[in-house]
Amino acid sequence: MGPHDADHPNQFALLGQRRFGPFFWTQFSNAANDNLFKFAFTVMVTYQLSVSWLPPAMAGLVIGALFILPFLLFSATSGQLTDKLDKTRVIRFVKNLEIAIMALAAWGFMSDSVAVQVPVLLGCTFLMGLHSTLFGPVKFAYLPQVLTERELTGGNGMVEMGTFVAILLGNIAGGLLIAIPEIGRTTVAASCLGLAVLGRLVAQGIPSLPATDPGLRINWNPVTETWRNLKLAHGNIVVFRSLLGISWMWFFGAVFLSQFPSLAKEVLHGNEQVASLLLVVFSIGIATGSLLCEVLSRRQVEIGLVPLGAIGMSVFSIDLYFALRGLPAREIMGIGAFTAQAAHWRVMADLLLLSLFAGLYSVPMYALIQLRSQPTHRARIIAANNILNALFMIASSLIAGALLGAGFTVPQIFLFTGLANALVAAYIFLLVPEYLLRFIAWVMSHFVYRFQVRGDAHIPTTGPALLVCNHVSFVDAILLMAASPRPIRFVMDHRIFRVPVLGWLFRLAKAIPIAPQKEDPAAYAAAFDAAARVLREGDLLAIFPEGGITRDGSLQPFKGGVMKILAQAQQDCLDVPVVPMALSNLWGSYFSRIEQGGAMVRPFRRGVWSRVGLDVGPAVVGRAVTPQGLQGEVAALLRSAA
Repeated sequence: MGPHDADHPNQFALLGQRRFGPFFWTQFSNAANDNLFKFAFTVMVTYQLSVSWLPPAMAGLVIGALFILPFLLFSATSGQLTDKLDKTRVIRFVKNLEIAIMALAAWGFMSDSVAVQVPVLLGCTFLMGLHSTLFGPVKFAYLPQVLTERELTGGNGMVEMGTFVAILLGNIAGGLLIAIPEIGRTTVAASCLGLAVLGRLVAQGIPSLPATDPGLRINWNPVTETWRNLKLAHGNIVVFRSLLGISWMWFFGAVFLSQFPSLAKEVLHGNEQVASLLLVVFSIGIATGSLLCEVLSRRQVEIGLVPLGAIGMSVFSIDLYFALRGLPAREIMGIGAFTAQAAHWRVMADLLLLSLFAGLYSVPMYALIQLRSQPTHRARIIAANNILNALFMIASSLIAGALLGAGFTVPQIFLFTGLANALVAAYIFLLVPEYLLRFIAWVMSHFVYRFQVRGDAHIPTTGPALLVCNHVSFVDAILLMAASPRPIRFVMDHRIFRVPVLGWLFRLAKAIPIAPQKEDPAAYAAAFDAAARVLREGDLLAIFPEGGITRDGSLQPFKGGVMKILAQAQQDCLDVPVVPMALSNLWGSYFSRIEQGGAMVRPFRRGVWSRVGLDVGPAVVGRAVTPQGLQGEVAALLRSAA
C-alpha cells in the first residue's frame, strides 16, 4: 500500500484531507459559477429582453461559442504557465480573476440599459471562458502530484462527479434565480459574486505545490504553441490516442446536451421542466459512472473499463432511438404527466445508462493521461486535451446542425451518434490494443474467476522490473495483466501462440515467443534480444521460469532464462528488481491441464466464478537472484496462500 492508502477507505474520504478537499470544492465552485452565470444570461436574453441583433434562437449558440473560444486561443499558454509556476499560485490567481469578472457581470446584470447589459455580459462570458481555460490544466495536473497511483482513479472520479453535479446545480439555480420577479437579476448578480468569493476563500486552504518545470521559457504565440503542444502529446502515442478518446466523449456528450430542449419539446412533448429533468438524469448518470470507476477498478488505473463504457454508450444511445421512435403526438406536458407515461421511463433509463457508461469511459482515460504523461510536461498535455475537446465540441455542433438542416430528426441523430461511437471505439481499441487487452483481463478477473490480489503494491509503478510467476494455466498472463497498474510484456512458450483466440490475444499484447535453443536457435536468441529491449525501455517484463504449464499442479524447477535476462540487463547497466508472484487455486480450472486430460475440454468442471488468487512478494535485487532462490520465494508465496 502507498503512503496514503491507509488514510482513507474510499474516494469520499479524500474530501476530509487537505491535499484534496479544498481543491475539490474550489473546482466545484468554478463549474457551478460558470453554469449559473451562463444559463441565467441565456434565459434572460431568450425570455426577458428584446435584442434585435441577438435573436433568442441564436443566443445559446453565441454564448456557448464565446465561452469555448478562449479554450482554442489560450489553452497552450495556460498549459505552459501551469508547468512553470506553483499550481496553488495559479489557482488563487484564477479565483481572484473570477471575483473581478463576476463584479463586472453584477454591474451588467443590474444595469437598466439593454445596450450596456448584453455587450458587458457577452464580454464576461468570454472572460469566464478564459478563467476556465486557465484553470483547466491546473485541475488535472494537480491530482497526480498529490494523489498516489492507487488513488488517482478515485480522485478523478470525484472531480468528474463534482463537475457534473456543479453544472447541474448551476444550471438549475441560474434558471430559477433569473426568473424571480423584479429581483431576479440582482439575485443572480449577488449569487455569482458570492460564489466567486466563497471559491477564493476555499482555495486558500490548498497546499502549496512546487512547479514541475520552473525553467520553462514561455512561448506567448498561441498558434505555434498550440501546434507544439499537440506534437508534444503525439510523442506518447497511448496518451495522444487517449486524448482523442476523451475528445470523442465530449463530442458524444455535446450532441445529447445540445438537443435536450428540442428533444423535450418536439419529441417528448414536454415543457421546460421536462428539459431540466433530462439534464438531471444525464448528470446523475455521469456522476454515478464516475464514482463507480474506483469500485470496479480495485483502486488502480483500470483502462479495461473504457471498452465497457464505449459498449454501453452505443447500446443505450441506439436503444434511445427505438424508445423515442413510436411516441405519439400529445399536448405539451409538465413533469407529472410526463413521468406518468411508462414509455418515458424507458427514455430516462436509456439516458441514465448511456451517461453512466460515459462516466466509466472517461475517468480511466483521464487517469491514464495523468499517469503516463511526463510530469514536467503534464499541464501542457492537458492543455492539448482542452484544445482537442473544444475542436470536437465545435465539430459536434456543426455536424448536428448539418444533420438537422438535412431533415434528420433528433432520434435519428442519437442513432447516428450511437453507431458512430461504436465505429470510433473499435478504431481506437485496434490502434491501442492495451484498452482491449485490459478489458478482457478485467472481464476474466471479475466474471470468469473471483480474483483476489494480495501485495500488488510490490509491482513497481515506474522503471524496469522482471516479474516471475508459476505457470498453471493458459490464462496466467491475462490474470497478471489484470493485477498490474502498467502494461506487461510476456516471454511465452511459442506453442501457446497456436491456441485459437488466445494466440491472437497474446500476439496483440506483443508477447515474445520463445522456443528451446535446440529446437529453434534463432527464435531463442530473438526472444532474449526482445526481452532486453523491453527492460532498456523501462517497461515491465514477465517470464514463467518453469518453461511450460504444470501438468500435475505442483511447482516445477525454474530454468536459467531468468539469469540470462538479468545478465544482459547488467551489461546494459540496469539494476532490474525481480518481483516474485504466485498464482493459486487455478489448477483444475477450465484453462489449466488436469491429470486425466488436457485443458479447455470441460467448461464447468470447477463450477462458475471460482476463486483464484495472486500473491506478489517484495522485489529481490537482481544481483542477488538465483533460479533456486526465486523458486523458493514463489513456493513460500504459494504456501502462504494455501
